[in-house]
Amino acid sequence: METKSTDELSHEIKEATDIEDYLKNNRDNMITRTLPQHLALLLSQKGLSRAQVVRGSLLDRAYVYQIFSGEKSPSRDKLIALAFGLCLTAAETQRLLRLSCNRELYARDERDSLILYAMQRKMTIQDTNELLFGHGHSCLGVPQA
Repeated sequence: METKSTDELSHEIKEATDIEDYLKNNRDNMITRTLPQHLALLLSQKGLSRAQVVRGSLLDRAYVYQIFSGEKSPSRDKLIALAFGLCLTAAETQRLLRLSCNRELYARDERDSLILYAMQRKMTIQDTNELLFGHGHSCLGVPQA
């Protein structure tokens, strides 16, 4: 089954006469995983260890492990840093942000556009932070001591 866009689903909700039919017809398009389940799936798909994600995200090791276990609910910036650690594409990052009920990266927002630019060019989080800092924006992740 082909995945429908959010706009397509929104249009179908607007046109729906019966919510049960809508849900039944779009079951495969609904988000059914929790954030920890989704992160575990991404970890497996990318063939990475949690330690590699920690190094690539600049986040504290204990904090990353708590995110993966579901003990902590990370902020939007922490999730974006995690996306760098997971080597996610811009599209995968957008999906991660949606799943966690965070605002997606928005190309009209200067800081977000810098992050999208960096992701599309497969820049590291360190290089992304230099780009952000150079444009007067706050950096992602917290450097480890």
